[in-house]
Amino acid sequence: MPNPQPVAGDDEPAVLYEATPGGVAIVTLNRPDRLNAWGPDMAVPFYAAVDRAEQDSAIKVIVVTGRGRAFCAGAHLGSSNSVGGVGESLESAGGKSVADLVGERPPHFVTELRKPVIAAINGPCVGIGLTQTLMCDVRFAAAGAKFGAVFARRGLIAEFGISWILPRLVGWGVALDLLLSGRTFLADEAAELGLVKEVVAPDELMPRVLEYAEDIAKYCSPTAMAVIKRQAYGDATRDVVAATADAESLMWEALPRPDVIEGIVSFLQKRPPQFPSLSQA
Repeated sequence: MPNPQPVAGDDEPAVLYEATPGGVAIVTLNRPDRLNAWGPDMAVPFYAAVDRAEQDSAIKVIVVTGRGRAFCAGAHLGSSNSVGGVGESLESAGGKSVADLVGERPPHFVTELRKPVIAAINGPCVGIGLTQTLMCDVRFAAAGAKFGAVFARRGLIAEFGISWILPRLVGWGVALDLLLSGRTFLADEAAELGLVKEVVAPDELMPRVLEYAEDIAKYCSPTAMAVIKRQAYGDATRDVVAATADAESLMWEALPRPDVIEGIVSFLQKRPPQFPSLSQA
């Protein structure tokens, strides 16, 4: 499915929502005129769209992408015409909560969702945009997409949990290189570092991501995926003994579920499984 290109004005929704027949919700950042830079106007509808997908039993997987030529070029700092007022704006921002600036939820909230979240990175992915994608469960990128943890180059710190997730994805050495240098790197390097699963041609990005997402939606148990997500992110702060003990307990809870029977029977019968939705589990 090609990514729509027309420029959206501020009178259009800041976030678009679409559900496919295959059980995938597509959440699209819709401020291409500013490269989908993140701001309060985008935060509320983004949360609403994700909540809608999380609560809809017909949706099995969530895909997040950007409209136009960027995924998200960081926080919305205003135009070049507003340079003279930057000091005044930052001074007033010091008295605000983070929610006033970027929204009421930190990027890591997507790790707490029960459903898989896949990022389709169609273009520049910088600052808070990078943090948002790193908190997604799986990432695909268009060839040539630019990435950057540019915080140090803006005089900022490692924001919104990126100092927690980035070392877990690429290791301490690489994480510190990216965070301390704030350098730009391209999709191919992102794939080499393990930040994205695949790099594909720009016009093939959404078809490939939807193929992957709809395969998961068709063949994987929603309940199993929900538990696996909880295990993976929960175990990141546990030792192996505690993680193993928790897994054993979760296994005993899983065995009586209809998902396990259906998973085994459908495999033996060589047919697609018919797993119950999360709301029915």
